[in-house]
Amino acid sequence: MTGLMVCVAVLAAASAYGVLHRRRSGRVRVRGRDDGKRLGADRLGGALGERATLLQFSSAFCAPCRATRRVLGEVAGMVPGVTHVEIDAEAHLDLVRELGILKTPTVLVLDADGRIVRRATGQPRKADVIAALGEAV
Repeated sequence: MTGLMVCVAVLAAASAYGVLHRRRSGRVRVRGRDDGKRLGADRLGGALGERATLLQFSSAFCAPCRATRRVLGEVAGMVPGVTHVEIDAEAHLDLVRELGILKTPTVLVLDADGRIVRRATGQPRKADVIAALGEAV
């Protein structure tokens, strides 16, 4: 009977963790540790957008990274003055460590001056990215 209770408790805890993780993944939010950090075109390997830049950190074998690339490309094509830049996290470990990137895909929304204004970990939804761009401009 004790084994059954332990099993039920473990399943309940794992289910609660899964629900919380799924709700947080891909959500665009402000992160306090990003305040004041600024990235220039020289560090990104691509030009900054006139209004905003969608900076995506990816890895080679990341399936959600491909879907995120598609979503961000569509948003950059729809919104004038917005650029999408993708960085291979494995090739830029110094930048990954500096910015505290813990998993891929991670998307940073930069304003026209290169300051980080929003961050999303996981695959973001198109509507959330567009809303974050509205706040960044």
